Amino acid sequence: MFEKHQKFGEIFRSINLLRFIFAEKYVMGIFNKLFGSEEKEGRKEKREMPWIELTSMEQLDGIEKISEDKSVAILKHSTRCGISRMVLKMFESDYNLDASSPIELYYLDLIAYREISNEIAERFGVKHESPQLIVIKNREVVHHSSHQAISADKLKALVG
Repeated sequence: MFEKHQKFGEIFRSINLLRFIFAEKYVMGIFNKLFGSEEKEGRKEKREMPWIELTSMEQLDGIEKISEDKSVAILKHSTRCGISRMVLKMFESDYNLDASSPIELYYLDLIAYREISNEIAERFGVKHESPQLIVIKNREVVHHSSHQAISADKLKALVG
């Protein structure tokens, strides 16, 4: 009888060990793919993005003026949000417009520059969301999207 319980205990521990290995390997692998991992980033060559940091209200006047000649995209990103981080990484990995494309690409850290984010919402009449991509042409919003609807392919279609 004692041997049966001992054998059962060994089997139980083996099952728990297998569950732990599975969780660590597969579940954490999924989280790392979604939210990135430092180890993965260290191995992967990062593409340089043509981001222009949006850090002042005065830049908004310039953005409106620039939009008369070419498209301007503003990506509003929350540095505290995992979903926003995932969307940013997906956008950057899919982005393939070359430097000669008629677009300027602005990046707004909306945690650091919340007042600029509020001004964008008011000035362009687009409800604030995060993450959010806003495309402006001829001083008008021609496209806006948020969360998983943000797409580098859609941006390319608008510019091309």
